[in-house]
Amino acid sequence: MLNALAATEPNDGLLERYGACKAMARGYAQARANERTRLSLARAFTAVVLESFWASLVERCGARMRIRPVPLQLPAFSREAKAVAVSAGRLIAEFPVDHAGYLIGSIYTVMLPDAHRTSMGAYYTPPPLVARLISQAQEAGFNIATDSAIDPACGGGAFLAPLASRMVEAWVGQSPELILGRLARRLKGIELDPFAAWMTTVLVEAAVLPICVAAKRRMPNVVEVSDTLQRRDVSSYGLVIGNPPYGRVQLDAQQRKYFSRSLYGHANLYGLFMDWGLRHVRDGGVLAFVTPTSFLGGQYFKSLRRLLCLDGSPVSLDFVADRDGVFDDVLQETILFVHSIGRNDRASNVSRVLTRGLGGADVAPIATTRVSDDGSPWLLPRSSSDAELLENVRSMPNRLIDVGYAVSTGPLVWNRHREQLRTKKNRNTYPLIWSESVTASGFSFSAERRNHVPFLEVYPNQDHLITTEPCVLVQRTTSKEQNRRVLAALLPRPFLDEHGGVVVENHLNVVRPLPDAPVSPGTIAALLNTSVVDRLFRCISGSVAVSAFELNAVPLPALGKLRELERLVESGASLALIDRRVAGWYGVSWEN
Repeated sequence: MLNALAATEPNDGLLERYGACKAMARGYAQARANERTRLSLARAFTAVVLESFWASLVERCGARMRIRPVPLQLPAFSREAKAVAVSAGRLIAEFPVDHAGYLIGSIYTVMLPDAHRTSMGAYYTPPPLVARLISQAQEAGFNIATDSAIDPACGGGAFLAPLASRMVEAWVGQSPELILGRLARRLKGIELDPFAAWMTTVLVEAAVLPICVAAKRRMPNVVEVSDTLQRRDVSSYGLVIGNPPYGRVQLDAQQRKYFSRSLYGHANLYGLFMDWGLRHVRDGGVLAFVTPTSFLGGQYFKSLRRLLCLDGSPVSLDFVADRDGVFDDVLQETILFVHSIGRNDRASNVSRVLTRGLGGADVAPIATTRVSDDGSPWLLPRSSSDAELLENVRSMPNRLIDVGYAVSTGPLVWNRHREQLRTKKNRNTYPLIWSESVTASGFSFSAERRNHVPFLEVYPNQDHLITTEPCVLVQRTTSKEQNRRVLAALLPRPFLDEHGGVVVENHLNVVRPLPDAPVSPGTIAALLNTSVVDRLFRCISGSVAVSAFELNAVPLPALGKLRELERLVESGASLALIDRRVAGWYGVSWEN
């Protein structure tokens, strides 16, 4: 029944023309300095794109069905820009209809003011990732023919429109009237932005337009304009799916109490949506979200990880291999997360997925692994070579605290002590240690970067800022593209003695020996700088932060091995030898 809307798979020519339209839309919006004007313009321009897209589909079906009216008053804009919008809508109609939500939504979001886009968390999911997530949800138990589904942050219909298409395919042979009735009962979307909700309504109807034409009826509206996180009246579904917004958010007392079971410290929007989703998936149902990977290891998500394992288990975790270029202007590492309610075997299939434009995705299975249920970071392989390593470390109970070391962040938040920054040394100043002083070659005192100065004057009663004993400094912010995620350096005794102590800025972690620590800080620095520990950390950390919490989760060799490492360090062994020897203790070859 959907053949009337069949369109060619996107080729390079179509994509280039679409890219040109999108670039013109972005440039047109960026020329408007006023944020309110730019928001209105983004909506007005996108409305014309969607109206042009709709008109093309209706013409293809030989129908005269009008597009649903925009629920907002939108401004007029120039004839030249309107011509671009009309052209973009007609062009998008040449793509498969399930791609329209992403293509139109991407134009909308690149035109939005940055602050509005960030606050709304408006990022649209590419079609290959949508298709993969729906398929994984089906494999996890979601029955497309009989179950209901909800997207609690439905944006531009990236998930609801393809779900509608798949449901129609599952009901082939049934009457158009019956199909429309079933869709109305089994699909639901909630969206805070009324304009995005209108987009979803139009795009879902566009996905099943031939059915509407055959039935001579409109597709019932399945989208509500509402704040999902305030909803307490929604029933249970076989599938909760979507790409929820992300970013820290302040909660009032009532919300914090409601979501307290999944909170630890700061609240993040996507974590709240995961909690909300767990409350509204029926037993045996599936939660399937596109999210950042930070919930896999971060301390703020430890309650959420514990909650996820109370009444269910992750079924599949697909790491999106190429984050740059997949989501417009987003550099967060991303995962497709599928979770089954009522399943408790903890066996999770881990894969990497690499999109090939809009046409598809390559999936590389990595391993089947098990996640911890106590809230500690989930150690997940990012490559097939990691699987053996993670299996080996399951028998390693030691962590930094077990070998006499505590981890904390540097005590100085520099912009709270601006008046104490000094460019020259005097009687009450101490060297200010910035992250740039930790290099691949070790500790090298430096304050050359912008806003960095070399000294801090310490006032009376601020002795807590001063570090006087050797310790290990670890950079707190790195990215997966760097050669090393864990970059550590020993803060040496001679430098401390020369200056009487130092002040460590909070973009560094400080790994301090406790009384009677059995090995020296130099040994710990050498261990943290090995390739195998760096590889392990990448299997723990899901964000750019190298947090104290995640460092404390790194499995360590037995104490006897650490003493052997100390002898190697003291004897002046080469870094290559240390790297190879430590890798062997983890049961992998040096090349890993």
